Amino acid sequence: MDTAALALSGEMALLARAREDISAFAPLYDRYFTPVYNYIRYRVPEPDTADELTARVFERVLEKLNSYAPDKGPFGSWLFAIAHNVVSDYLRARRRHRWLPLELLLDHPSSEPQPEETALQRESESELLRALCCLSDREREVIALKFAAGLPNTEIAKLTGLSQSNVGVTLYRAVKRLRATLVSNGDSHQEPQASRARVVG
Repeated sequence: MDTAALALSGEMALLARAREDISAFAPLYDRYFTPVYNYIRYRVPEPDTADELTARVFERVLEKLNSYAPDKGPFGSWLFAIAHNVVSDYLRARRRHRWLPLELLLDHPSSEPQPEETALQRESESELLRALCCLSDREREVIALKFAAGLPNTEIAKLTGLSQSNVGVTLYRAVKRLRATLVSNGDSHQEPQASRARVVG
């Protein structure tokens, strides 16, 4: 199913069908799997844990599907609120207050095989993940919601409890720190997406 078919009206139709037939949720799973995984991977160092938490998110989404109310906001925002809660619960349970160094490259699993990345792309991505460890928990969460989940500042504000202006300031400062860290680490090849993207709503 192409992107046009998953526009708002099509998405609502799929959700209505999925409430009666769970197999109808498959196109939505395909659409949101990678953004959800990337969001979690930005916040959780271990790939295996990210896999488990991603599965937990979609299990919870399916369990709560009947409680989703379109008038309260887009389905994607509702789904990422669940992802946010799953990750927060995990981090609280593990009592992790600091991020461990990320030594492994970020994987992007999906139902289709991914093209082989170049050595430069892998190096830049690995540098970005290590640089993220230098951010505070709040900065890393906001960066993950913005650049991994692709949410606008208005939705990030709702999920984090920050004002929209504070989201913008946090993003600006976090991106500035990322750039400084990457420069100090000698990453002169290419600025990763999170440090190159515009911080706008």
